[in-house]
Amino acid sequence: MQFESFTTFNIAIIVLALGKWLTKKSKLLQDFNIPEPVTSGLLVCIVLAIFYATTGIEVGFNLQTRDFLLLYFFAAIGLNSDFRTLKSGGKPLVILLALTIGYQILQNLAGVGVASLFGLEPLIGLLGGSVSLIGGHGTTIAWAPIFINEHGISNAMEIGIACATMGLVLASLTGGPVARFLIERNKLEPKEVSQPDVGISHQTKHQEIGYFDLLGTLFWLNISLALGNLLQTGLHAIGVNLPLFVCCLFGAIVLTNTLPHFLRVPWPAKTRSLALVSDAALGVFLTMSLMSLQLWTIIELAGPILAILGVQLVLAVSFALFVVFRAMGRNYEAAVVCAGFSGISLGATPTAMANMTAVAQKYGVAHQAFIIVPLVSGFFVDISNAIIIQRFINWLA
Repeated sequence: MQFESFTTFNIAIIVLALGKWLTKKSKLLQDFNIPEPVTSGLLVCIVLAIFYATTGIEVGFNLQTRDFLLLYFFAAIGLNSDFRTLKSGGKPLVILLALTIGYQILQNLAGVGVASLFGLEPLIGLLGGSVSLIGGHGTTIAWAPIFINEHGISNAMEIGIACATMGLVLASLTGGPVARFLIERNKLEPKEVSQPDVGISHQTKHQEIGYFDLLGTLFWLNISLALGNLLQTGLHAIGVNLPLFVCCLFGAIVLTNTLPHFLRVPWPAKTRSLALVSDAALGVFLTMSLMSLQLWTIIELAGPILAILGVQLVLAVSFALFVVFRAMGRNYEAAVVCAGFSGISLGATPTAMANMTAVAQKYGVAHQAFIIVPLVSGFFVDISNAIIIQRFINWLA
């Protein structure tokens, strides 16, 4: 049974609303900063897995509208980014990038090591490393044919997809608790108290948004997407390939640092309407991603894969707590970055952003973290990961 695109979108809205309601009612979910889409999205995918196990009926969703929502979210982040924030993010961005590249190597060594202990082909451990975890589903799908055709691992796609799926779940559940532990243990506070970059604080009871504020927000988001499309097309013409969401992020940054200085128009940066639109876009995107996970497809691949993922989970959390936090300055921004790093290391960029959003909604804004994390995970990591994966293949093969 397959739900078409329009129905999937509306189901996701209902599921997200359920997650918001559950989080509002549960102090436990708020305390551990579990993103609202994760709460209800995982609940739905578990229910569907039980339904499949008892009836044999497979429920699927058409995710055609999902990627557009991700573009809206990153355009909103860009519209909130002035050059002062970007300038302050220079050194931390380089540090986080260096740490992430180093972690990619550690992640692959861990995967290869565990696979070897189980007597498996070491390349299977690579599939349980940066191919599927930092790389996610997209990188897995891109590299699996090489493992199949050139190295004889016939079930490479299934192994990679299973690891990427479970990694997404683990990333969604660990980022918030990691940040909570760091913030409360070190008694950290944000430098300023203001409107969050995404969403609203849990303490906010009512939120008023003007009609023209919302129209203006939607208009400038759409202009950012158009500029992002032009930027991606131009870069592709000269042989440079960037993900569209990164191009939309850059397009929005260009707009917000130029037009307001020349045109006296109401600008959506740091407004409640932009915060809520970006929160809804990310929320529906992640809800669709999680509720569409088909858990029954990975049961037969359990065993060694669970062992690999268990080691990767311990490694990711330890690296965030003892390396990333210290290297990034041991402050509140560093704690929020650690929430994002849990998303990068085990899941995907949207998961990282959802983790940070949940933390910021409870404790306060972290402008720098919301800039450097998507730039590292959405652009630089894809390039470094491709190089590192190829190096490991050459070594292991």
